[in-house]
Amino acid sequence: MSGDTFMPLDPVIHSQVRLAIMSILTSVKQADFGFLKKTTETSDGNLSVHLSKLEEAGYISIKKGFRGKKPLTTCSLKEKGRTAFAKYLSALEDYLPPKE
Repeated sequence: MSGDTFMPLDPVIHSQVRLAIMSILTSVKQADFGFLKKTTETSDGNLSVHLSKLEEAGYISIKKGFRGKKPLTTCSLKEKGRTAFAKYLSALEDYLPPKE
């Protein structure tokens, strides 16, 4: 921590579901909608809203297509998102007590 000032936490990432999405996408090349829905334990509509916010911020890429005849939505982390997530984690560390 630098004095009494803290780095601000990115409000786009600082939401339970969006933080979970970003965490998942940092460890995989891409994730489909069903996997993200199951992993974040949220509804279709709620997940769609959070994915849209991350996409609007330029943090993720969303691709829609088909697997056979079924619709398939996949998400991947963009470099801007990877950088923003790293900054978020660094800022979060400022809020933790110093290690002894």
